[in-house]
Amino acid sequence: MDNVEDIENALTINIPSSDALRLEDSRRLTGPGLLWDHVGAVLEVHYSGIDPARVATLWRTHARRVLDAIGWPDQLITERGFENGHNLAISAPMDQLYSAIFAAETAWHFGAAELLGVAAGDFDRMIADLKSVMTREAHPELIRLIEAGQGRGVEVLCDDDEVSVGHGSGSEVWPVNELPDPADVEWSRLHNVPVALITGTNGKTTTTRLCAAIAAAAGKVSGLTSTDFVRVGRDVLDRGDYSGPGGARLLLRDKRLEIAYLEVARGGILRRGLATRSARVAVVTNVAADHLGQYGVNTVEELARAKFAVHRALAEDGVLVLNADDVYVLAEAEQTDANIWWFSLDGEAPQIRAACAAGHCCAWEEAGNIVFFDGHEAVTIAAVANIPVTISGAARHNVRNALAATCVSYAIGIAPEHIAGGLTNFQSDPNDNPGRFNEFSVNGARVFVDFAHNPHSIAAVAETIGGIKAKRRFVLLSHAGDRSDDDIREVTTTALDLKPDYVVAAELEDYLRGRELGEVTELIVETCAQNGVPRDRVLKAGSPSEAVRVIIDMLQPGDVALLLVLSERDKIFELLQG
Repeated sequence: MDNVEDIENALTINIPSSDALRLEDSRRLTGPGLLWDHVGAVLEVHYSGIDPARVATLWRTHARRVLDAIGWPDQLITERGFENGHNLAISAPMDQLYSAIFAAETAWHFGAAELLGVAAGDFDRMIADLKSVMTREAHPELIRLIEAGQGRGVEVLCDDDEVSVGHGSGSEVWPVNELPDPADVEWSRLHNVPVALITGTNGKTTTTRLCAAIAAAAGKVSGLTSTDFVRVGRDVLDRGDYSGPGGARLLLRDKRLEIAYLEVARGGILRRGLATRSARVAVVTNVAADHLGQYGVNTVEELARAKFAVHRALAEDGVLVLNADDVYVLAEAEQTDANIWWFSLDGEAPQIRAACAAGHCCAWEEAGNIVFFDGHEAVTIAAVANIPVTISGAARHNVRNALAATCVSYAIGIAPEHIAGGLTNFQSDPNDNPGRFNEFSVNGARVFVDFAHNPHSIAAVAETIGGIKAKRRFVLLSHAGDRSDDDIREVTTTALDLKPDYVVAAELEDYLRGRELGEVTELIVETCAQNGVPRDRVLKAGSPSEAVRVIIDMLQPGDVALLLVLSERDKIFELLQG
């Protein structure tokens, strides 16, 4: 196998394009995802005034022709249409994913040329160039190792630099160009560990952290990936957004690991796919509008389909944990035959009643308690009032997160007393759950910090804050510039449901993303005015930390402040802790 950078740069394929037709993106698929459960390559094409059916037909025709010509007659083809565009994909051997991109682009070269009525390149010459790249990328040692692992039920994870067999305490890692012969591997030492995949629009980070706390209460060495960091036990391996497959591989290669909880974001699913095919359990916490318009996902229904890709990564006996209170989850659940464990705030929900009648596991809230039905009997786990993240039950979204974590923990085999211990000892503070409904006392006022950034999550937080008596209410708002004007207005309007006495709009200078300085804060100010907030009650600040200083200076005993903090979180924690 040649150097990856050399392979990436080995071939340039000229794709015919016009204002009406363009190739937006091409990328490797390294695991199960929205389209299917195969590895390979996917193209994203956008067009206008072109018949989608013709795009699909030409894609399948030319992709088949290319795959047959390069000696991949058994590889598969698929496509998925969306508004004014298509995802076009082929499957490929695991050691040929860069070549798969070139193969897909070659096929689309001929499809685009036909659509635009322009001359195409020389097919035989292009196939010869493609075969040359395939020869350079081929890695038969990797394929033999993958096949040997599959035959023994042990997962093989690979990237551009390393290959690992097994997970965590049962793993071994080698440089990609120094792979052993399968006969030389000590297979008896290698095994998978229980893995949970946790996705959804909101609540996945808190649910992931709750699960890790429960595992710790059971005396297990657990690890997690998230949008904040990768952690094993209390040891942070690295900080950053690790909610994709790269973070999963980093965690699953740590030899201390006994249980893995992987936060799975939409972007990772759509860009590369999922890192594992052997998850014991997967969760979809909820689905709501967020980051629409990327990777061909333009509607909430399509987003639900993307989130549900986690069911493709379940082991044969895996469990899919779903929120019975979410209409999009309910609709998409009808499309899967996975073993579903439902959770709900309502013990009389149809899905809960049906599960109990059929002897299927599920969880619900009843008389102020978290209750789990194990298929035979209902077990009371803990009083909601004793679970700190629920704020004595006022934070309904965190009651759901606690229910989800209960189901995950049961699926992994953790005993009820340890589930209770993890739930009741996990605090809503910067140590246990940074950035998620953290409460501080400042000048006799109650101050809450949360990372909520879309209407669904802000509505949940505002609902909780709204139940707290307050002399005056303050809200800090800020938004990244890559959100549309309508998105910014909507999240602002949602926050105003709290009926704040003062709003402070903070500039995010590092997240302008194409906008002018002051443009986003002015949109916030205008939206506040349109919703009846007096102009003199809407203040501007040059940064979130500056906005917090403004609010601190104004706080008096009995006030309540909600700080929707998207950056400078650590600095803000320092300010609030004095």
